[in-house]
Amino acid sequence: MVVPVKDFDSAKERLRPVLGAKSRRALARNNARLAVSAAAAGDHVLVVTGSDEVAEMAAAWGADVLLEPREEGQNVAARRGIDRAIEGGAGAVLLLSSDLPLVTEAAVREMLNSAARHASPVAVAAPAIGRGGTNALYLRPPGGLGLHFGDESLAQFRADAEAHGVKFVVFHSDAMALDLDEPSDLARVRAV
Repeated sequence: MVVPVKDFDSAKERLRPVLGAKSRRALARNNARLAVSAAAAGDHVLVVTGSDEVAEMAAAWGADVLLEPREEGQNVAARRGIDRAIEGGAGAVLLLSSDLPLVTEAAVREMLNSAARHASPVAVAAPAIGRGGTNALYLRPPGGLGLHFGDESLAQFRADAEAHGVKFVVFHSDAMALDLDEPSDLARVRAV
């Protein structure tokens, strides 16, 4: 399990119109804690971050930590995490977003169980609500695809999988579908 976590002070900038700095920081911290807790459904949790503060907290939460020399975005952090997992002998990896306010360990376990039903090579993606994003991505083998996190990433992951002969499976999960990026996402959380 690889959970890239941004520095809490720079996280959630797109929520600036509706949340102050302290609230955005608290939200990012809480969501990161939820992601690390949910990732415990896997064998090993690795948090990738460029922040000393996040590294200390993640270690206190029971995760191993890969401290980046500098933050270069989710795709670079995910690649660093995958590389570390491969170095450690992992045959598969699940990349989990750190901004999922509804994520649970049960949801992660369900995704892992779903992935286990498919032969290698396989990519299993949990789509985000809106913007065509991907909130979780399971890869077996771990280095089988390029990384495309961001808007419209689900279609990019699908195309990459098809181009490389990797079976692509969409895993629908209410617990993983909502990420907090835009002010409208906060309204969705409140509605739940």
